[in-house]
Amino acid sequence: MSTADNISRRSTLLAALPQGSRDVLSAHLEPITCELRRQLFGSGEPMRFVYFPTSGWASMIQRLSDGRAAEVGLVGREGMVGLPILLGDDISYEDVVVQAPGVMLRIPSETFRHVLQRDTVVQQHLMRYALVFQHMTAQTAACNSNHGLEQRMARWLLMAHDRADGDEFPMTQEFLAMMLAVHRPGVNITARLFQQAGLIRYNNGHIRVTDRLGLEASVCECHAAVQEQFERLLSPIKPPA
Repeated sequence: MSTADNISRRSTLLAALPQGSRDVLSAHLEPITCELRRQLFGSGEPMRFVYFPTSGWASMIQRLSDGRAAEVGLVGREGMVGLPILLGDDISYEDVVVQAPGVMLRIPSETFRHVLQRDTVVQQHLMRYALVFQHMTAQTAACNSNHGLEQRMARWLLMAHDRADGDEFPMTQEFLAMMLAVHRPGVNITARLFQQAGLIRYNNGHIRVTDRLGLEASVCECHAAVQEQFERLLSPIKPPA
């Protein structure tokens, strides 16, 4: 078994593929270590690689002309970075920044296209992921427009916790404010309330989730709605009989 194939099993997206299809993709995957705040793509830049996180995660950040920014997508081991390549484009629509360090498997974009042409199982599986990711961004937009900051922060913390290797992950209040498209004082107050309630512990740019069930009781329906779509569309694929 190759190193890349062994590592690819840590990606829940790739692990759901049958062995033969995963072998086709793994033959071209290169593991790389991605440090905190590394920019994988900038908005408007060509996407030379497609990335499959196996630990850590990356944020898609949409920036406006006046300098404001908000997170529009979050990708960890359940997904891939490079959906435009899958869908026929090669330009990034957002800045893509590593938000929690980890190991990603990358494949050159042109090679990735050849794999999709060669193996329709890989193509169809990743297209289903594209559908789930679209649902996640739509649910996030609805959540940000209709739910209060406490519910939205609980949702984001659960999303981060889902993708973390443990209960603690790096996060500054400034970056969290950008993720939630709110001013920092609001994040500061809400984080303090969560800490006083024993849901999290925040210190020196790191957040530790101390009461997962408490966060789940505080969140709106949006987190569960996205999880349901992941389970429905991205369950392991059975190999042909």
